Amino acid sequence: MEILSFFLGIALIHQLGLMSPGPDFIMAVRNSLTYSRRVGIFTAIGLGLGVMVHIAYCMAGLALVISQSIMLFNTVKLLGGLYLIYIGLKSFFSRSSHIDLSIYPEHKKSLSDWKAVRVGFLTNVLNPKATLYFLGLFTFAISPDLSWKVSFGLGIMMVLMTMIWFSLVAYFFTQKPVRSMFERFQNFFNKTFGVLLVAFGLKVALSKD
Repeated sequence: MEILSFFLGIALIHQLGLMSPGPDFIMAVRNSLTYSRRVGIFTAIGLGLGVMVHIAYCMAGLALVISQSIMLFNTVKLLGGLYLIYIGLKSFFSRSSHIDLSIYPEHKKSLSDWKAVRVGFLTNVLNPKATLYFLGLFTFAISPDLSWKVSFGLGIMMVLMTMIWFSLVAYFFTQKPVRSMFERFQNFFNKTFGVLLVAFGLKVALSKD
């Protein structure tokens, strides 16, 4: 039951992070509306593969830090927690943004599946804020006694969540009523994400493990 709660906690924070508009969200919406739903879904696959890269180097790097110095790891944990608090506050005080469909011309020549995956992958991997986000997340998730099986399962869960969420974005945002509903409740999502992320960042920064 404890491991289930652990996974559910990470899943909740990651889902709220996915729902908060950023470069990944904008690219998924843009490609879906500019080209097609199919292009949007393959963009989502690329975004998930990008997340896999961040997870891999964060987990490997933190594992190395733990093996070298607990003090250094605690310093990294503090910095990661402070960054989560920062983006949580930024999200809480942000205003809802309007996604204007008119800026996305219709009937454009479509991207190939491979190019759509590449665009999604590069959008995520080259986002420096994603590095800090996952670093903060995994300073909470990783501990010296965490088994590789749990770490692997955690990574797979987050990659799949990313692909599924942005595939749903590609599907639903091509329907105007759904886009309008999201914009109506976006402020609620931002504030909820902000409050939970600040609390999560405090737990990361102040934990003694």
